[in-house]
Amino acid sequence: MTCQSSESQEAIEDARGADDGARTEESDESRVASAMKELRKTGWYWGGLTANEAKEILQNSSEGSFLLRDSSQRDFLFTISAMTSAGPTNLRIEFRHGKFKLDSVVLVKPKLKQFDSVVHLVEHYVQLSRSGGRAAPAPPGPNGTVQLLLTRPVYAAVPSLQHLCRIGINRSARRVQDLPIPNRLKDYLTDYAYNV
Repeated sequence: MTCQSSESQEAIEDARGADDGARTEESDESRVASAMKELRKTGWYWGGLTANEAKEILQNSSEGSFLLRDSSQRDFLFTISAMTSAGPTNLRIEFRHGKFKLDSVVLVKPKLKQFDSVVHLVEHYVQLSRSGGRAAPAPPGPNGTVQLLLTRPVYAAVPSLQHLCRIGINRSARRVQDLPIPNRLKDYLTDYAYNV
């Protein structure tokens, strides 16, 4: 029987911890790379657009119009720029521990949902906005807050008819795999399985 010194045992544990950290970092890099791949398919990801450029694009849009862009702040990867009843606004997207969520005040942060992808996050809030639509515009709240709606993406370029049809089918079909269409079309539909 061999006894390891406490120093060598600590070295082994440190190496294991470093391996876990490297795996987490690799996993995070993979998650971000996957998010970028998905975002490029959306048509409403604008890349390195500035806040002022986003404001100009949204200025004459209806409430609920939105786009996604790279964040200009180093601590955040992405920002949603959206038109509210009070004008264009920006909302950062946080990436922590392999998950994406909206940035918010400290008290609200723990209550916000987390997502594996940015597109899934946006899709969730679009569905929430569409299902909870209101008939009349909401006036600014007592502390100056306004309701954020995400209902209509602003495309960087006109999306192909093929992509728009895919979104429409994904929106209305419960399970693409059950549709009576060729497998090649099913593959295309599931390649971008979102409805926004």
